[in-house]
Amino acid sequence: MPVLALAAFSLLATLIAPIVASAAQTSDSDWSAPRTVFFPKTGQTLDEVFLDKWREAGGAEAYGYPITPELKQKDGHIVQYLQYARFEWWPNGDKNADGANFVLAKIGQELKPGYQPASQKDHEATKKEGFTSPKGLPTADKADPILAAWAPVKAPTKPADNIQYVEATKHTVSNGFLTYWQNTGAENYLGNPLTQEYAVKDITYQVFEYGQLAWQKGKDPWLVPVGKVLADKYKLDQKPRAQGDVPTYDEALFTPPPTPTPEPKIADGQGGNSGMVGKWIDVNLSTQYLVAYDGDSVFLESYVSTGRPGFDTPTGTFSINSKLESQTMEGVIGGEYYNVPDVPWVMYFTDEGHALHGTYWHNNFGNVMSHGCVNLPMDVAEALYAWAPIGTPVVIHY
Repeated sequence: MPVLALAAFSLLATLIAPIVASAAQTSDSDWSAPRTVFFPKTGQTLDEVFLDKWREAGGAEAYGYPITPELKQKDGHIVQYLQYARFEWWPNGDKNADGANFVLAKIGQELKPGYQPASQKDHEATKKEGFTSPKGLPTADKADPILAAWAPVKAPTKPADNIQYVEATKHTVSNGFLTYWQNTGAENYLGNPLTQEYAVKDITYQVFEYGQLAWQKGKDPWLVPVGKVLADKYKLDQKPRAQGDVPTYDEALFTPPPTPTPEPKIADGQGGNSGMVGKWIDVNLSTQYLVAYDGDSVFLESYVSTGRPGFDTPTGTFSINSKLESQTMEGVIGGEYYNVPDVPWVMYFTDEGHALHGTYWHNNFGNVMSHGCVNLPMDVAEALYAWAPIGTPVVIHY
């Protein structure tokens, strides 16, 4: 298995309590990178250690995009198929030979004609058991060269620059496949070869522990999407999921935002230093930052999450018109249904459903996330709810 540094895995996201300031402060402790991201290309998500592993090891270029949700097997293992791989999490007490809980599955073996993995029956999404030939891959009839390619071979009697013999699996890698294999990390990426080269029509194939290569005259070798092949073979559900409030993957999400310098927005017609008298709330959509003022004095400040594209938080000067300690929010916005129970510390500032409220389902503050509301860390929301009466001005701007 490739040697890669992996973060600690948890099936449940851990919410980190923010710091509520009684004086002006800005701290990166209020920010954290997302633990779950959404991929529009396939309509699936990656989270926790699977996301960490994917990012650390080359992302889409190395493993493609996720094509199934996480699937829990009867043995307690959690698996997820990507276009070119299968990620697995083995719970404590059931570690793999390397002593790790994360496993990059050796899916190449499952391409062998007639092979049926024991774990196939454990997939909750598998509709029926029994071997079926992988769609789009060569299959073997009696005594054909494909099955013969799986048989081990002896080392070449004469060394050659374009051929490498792998003693661990007793197969050779040569020519263009050898170049591809070596340039991508050899056994640390594709693993060792499980077959010799074999041809089907005008395409040449070779299977490795973690994947398969193909080659055709006039083209460079390419990686066969074995994860997709096996997900189809096992009849796994690959339907896109609703995105909800999960952020769309962008590597920029993992870069901490710069420490903002709050610049209070002065309401029209106001003068003086800030011009605002009494309590008021400033929300900066550009920096995803909120500052609560009493006149010019800062009560608290925090990163927030406002409306993502298509669900933009309105700009302007508003005021808190109603407050609820807890409310189940349900509805359809922009064609997306949402149902979030027990949303705490709700403070509406428009008649169209826009509110400041506590947010327990993510800790990705500093990035746009919501359907138009202003998502607040739980401690911030509770403090602000107790501090701001109905009628408190809310100034929202870029």
